[in-house]
Amino acid sequence: MKKYTHTVPSQMKCVLLTTALAAASALAHAQISVPYIGCPGDGQTGPYAAAKGSPKPVNLPPAIADQLTWYEYNGDAGHFGTLGPRGWNCFVTIGSNGWTLYIAPELLDSAKLLEHRNWNGFKGPAIQLSGSDGGTSGRFEVAKVVARVFPAHRDYARSIIAEGFGPASDYPFGPFPSDHLTYKGKDLVEFTTPAHRYGLGTMSWLLPSDQPITGFALLTIGPDVDTELLHLSFRLPPSLSFLAPTLIKQGEADVSS
Repeated sequence: MKKYTHTVPSQMKCVLLTTALAAASALAHAQISVPYIGCPGDGQTGPYAAAKGSPKPVNLPPAIADQLTWYEYNGDAGHFGTLGPRGWNCFVTIGSNGWTLYIAPELLDSAKLLEHRNWNGFKGPAIQLSGSDGGTSGRFEVAKVVARVFPAHRDYARSIIAEGFGPASDYPFGPFPSDHLTYKGKDLVEFTTPAHRYGLGTMSWLLPSDQPITGFALLTIGPDVDTELLHLSFRLPPSLSFLAPTLIKQGEADVSS
């Protein structure tokens, strides 16, 4: 009996090998998780205990995932979190205007973040993720950011100015001169505020220093929902600057999921 053999062309072998490697890499990433840290906090209704949780699955290369932790608040006031460098501390403040999650290597507590005792902001590495509610007193912060970087929604900012609770000069229109902005749509902008400059990054408790501040601002606005602003600002030490794209990408993905 005559034997028949089939030889796979070399080009096809390359395609098959590349596909297999890509599938194996994707599977490896999908099986990775980062540690979970529940964040304590304080606010209108008193202290909040840190929640317990499970490691968070992430689709990241191991070398990146090994540097990160998932920091989260999960309680009566909501559920929110973000990635940050492993080994840092976190604390949440919650009020009628919205909420803020702080992550930093330094000690974080109510005395610092609510009462501002002997403290006027972060001079070193830190992450601040804030959610401002435009249906409450948070609308003033929302309007200030809208005036700066969301020209499609400037009528919203003008409506808040017209309420007369502060001078119009509190709401300057147009971006900060030094900021580098990358628009991902009319409601989402990524930014970098350079070192020693004021900008969207310093519209937070991060003070200007010798390292830039990076992040994004995401606006949710519509006829059936209160206007809401999600604002991420972070400054990483130079040794961890390679994590910046991951923090932004993961933050935007968590919002859309």
